[in-house]
Amino acid sequence: MIYAFFANGFEETEAIAPIDIIRRAGLDVKLISVTNELMVTGSHGITIKTEALFSETDFSDAELLLLPGGMPGTKNLDAHAGLCELLQDSAEQGIKMAAICAAPSVFGNLGLLNGEKATCYPGFEEHLIGAEVSTENVVVSSNQFITSRGAGTAMEFGLKIVEVMKGAKIAEELAAAIIYK
Repeated sequence: MIYAFFANGFEETEAIAPIDIIRRAGLDVKLISVTNELMVTGSHGITIKTEALFSETDFSDAELLLLPGGMPGTKNLDAHAGLCELLQDSAEQGIKMAAICAAPSVFGNLGLLNGEKATCYPGFEEHLIGAEVSTENVVVSSNQFITSRGAGTAMEFGLKIVEVMKGAKIAEELAAAIIYK
């Protein structure tokens, strides 16, 4: 199961585009609110109904944890103690993690990117603590961390998650089906 985490102020494109791509590939994605409400509002005023609350979810079947960026969404994710604990525990277990835009800073602030290659939205590099910072659109490091730069890279980010989870052939077929590039 892939869990995608939503906080108020998330960037809509960075959340919805990758989740759409991932679901088209046949992967299960569950939308999780880190607020006390299922309805979460993005940074551009679009409200999404998530499928479960963080406090009521068992993450024992997690295969990948997904963080969309956006402001103040990223700060709200970073401030959620339960999510930070889950990310730390999951990193130790080798569970895959993906974040886009400002959200890789959550991994960096937790010290999870030490010795890893990562990318992020320009201006957030200082938060990729211990990482080898890249300006590539999407970076996969140690096959555990997938990071991306921003809304304009959201489709590529989603396709890279599919490639990591299901293989390059499936990702290439899906890219062709949606007329990506």
